[in-house]
Amino acid sequence: MSSSPAEFVPALLLQGRETTAVIEDLRQLQEEHGYIPQPQLEEIARRRHMHIRDVHTVATYYPHFRLRPLARADVRVCDDMTCHLHGSQQLLQDLERRFAGQPEVLVRDISCIGRCDHPCVVTVNEHVHESADLATSTNMVLDILGGIEDHPDAEPPSFAERGLTLKADPAQDEASRYPTLRRLAADKDFDRVMALMKACEVRGMGGAGFPAFRKWEAVRAAHDEEKFVICNGDESEPGTIKDRFILQHLPHLVLEGMIVCGLVTGSQHGYLYIRHEYQRQIEIAREELARLYAEGMCGENILGSGLSFELEVFVSPGGYICGEETALMEAIQGHRAEPRNKPPRTVNQGLWGKPTALNNVETFALAASTLAHGAEWYKAQGREGFPGIKFVGVTGRVQRPGAFEVPMGVSYRELIMDYAGGPPPGEELIGFAPSGPSSGYLPASLLDTPLDWGTLTHLGSMVGSGAVIVCTDRACMLDMAFNAVRFFRNESCGKCVPCRIGTQKMVEMLESWMKGSTTAGDVALLGELSHALKQASICGLGQIAPVPIESVLIHFPDIVSEHLNQKFCRAGICFPHGRAQ
Repeated sequence: MSSSPAEFVPALLLQGRETTAVIEDLRQLQEEHGYIPQPQLEEIARRRHMHIRDVHTVATYYPHFRLRPLARADVRVCDDMTCHLHGSQQLLQDLERRFAGQPEVLVRDISCIGRCDHPCVVTVNEHVHESADLATSTNMVLDILGGIEDHPDAEPPSFAERGLTLKADPAQDEASRYPTLRRLAADKDFDRVMALMKACEVRGMGGAGFPAFRKWEAVRAAHDEEKFVICNGDESEPGTIKDRFILQHLPHLVLEGMIVCGLVTGSQHGYLYIRHEYQRQIEIAREELARLYAEGMCGENILGSGLSFELEVFVSPGGYICGEETALMEAIQGHRAEPRNKPPRTVNQGLWGKPTALNNVETFALAASTLAHGAEWYKAQGREGFPGIKFVGVTGRVQRPGAFEVPMGVSYRELIMDYAGGPPPGEELIGFAPSGPSSGYLPASLLDTPLDWGTLTHLGSMVGSGAVIVCTDRACMLDMAFNAVRFFRNESCGKCVPCRIGTQKMVEMLESWMKGSTTAGDVALLGELSHALKQASICGLGQIAPVPIESVLIHFPDIVSEHLNQKFCRAGICFPHGRAQ
């Protein structure tokens, strides 16, 4: 009989891995009390045979956990990229003024929570509210102060309910799902699966674009009795919404990709790691996983084949840094999510030092899709010789923001103008980020660039996760660079000095530029700081932190020059009335 996901955790505990349950212990306590009381923190330490300082270190590291109760009304406003483009900074300031002097109301900002298609985003007592403004946010707070329970926004209709289909999904109905898993359980032809993965050229869709089959191949070849598979569903970068979309509409493809990967690589255990803000997606994934266990397609003796693979959902305790693969693994192990030094590579020494195949949500979904459809089908979905399908999110100053399934090779002009409806009337598109802050900004003159890995790399940018953010003439590109660098500063884990100090220094420098305070040699100093961040930071966060301002210096030099030399902001954002007084 197949085991259940709940039975998997004790099996790990028997192997001396008590720390993996600390995150869940803390989560349950917070759900019960609204925060984590000190006596209960000490009880966790006793029960898990850990020192109290080690449990406290974990509890204070993650933004989702708190050691004191929330204010009666805890209001948080997202001010990252897309929300920023829709006036969230002003909303934050207005709410601060509206509730100034009321100690029962706490107003502050919050990092992007993945609802960029419905700005502005405000959370009240951790309930998410989309398309919020001053009036709706104020009313929500007043309701809470008046004893009326806060309610989150209603879930939008499902993809099927909207009468739409996705090319990536090979199944016509629930009964025809998991075709590759069923075939693999019957014929155990692992070599065929690996050959097909190599032929289809599915890349890692989390941002790096590394061929997926190479990770699978490396873990398969590793001589170790214990191996792991991890799906990274912790998309926390501003503008990135496509994994949320996939987890909601195609969870069966994600789980099938993970199980197939586990079987062909010889792995025994898998984790679907999802950010805690994606409550609906967490529920959907757990429901689908429970169905798999009930039908014998996961756990012990899958479909009577003698093959086994255990899989569970792990809910992230928060933090953008958890998107870095080694930091994510540290979180699963119950530690602070601090990136590890490399080498060794995670395919050799990953989770608990064991070979680990880690891909993101879209990669596993497209792997399952391609293994069912065939490599030639997958390649034919792209345009003009660019193989494959890509899920992208288009947000910012567009009329129809959202997540879209598109062919590789489609131009950014078509993505923005046709799929997303283009800018609002009266606004002129001046630039766009192909993939959130990590990609930097490109000018409108490059709108005809195709969605292609090599082409974007040649331009000094990247396809990345496909988080396209559109800027119009209502935005100041220097302000947008500052906003992106500030995000990286806020989300730095602080482990390495170059990132911890360098991102803060860069934020201070850009902020001074926006206030009209500059000195000779600032641009050269910024270049030196960028070089130090790229060369000395342990992980990708510090290495890509300079990219937003570097791209603005390259593609929008006139705007930077106006700020530095004329003390003028053409968008009227950085100085009073557009010019320093």
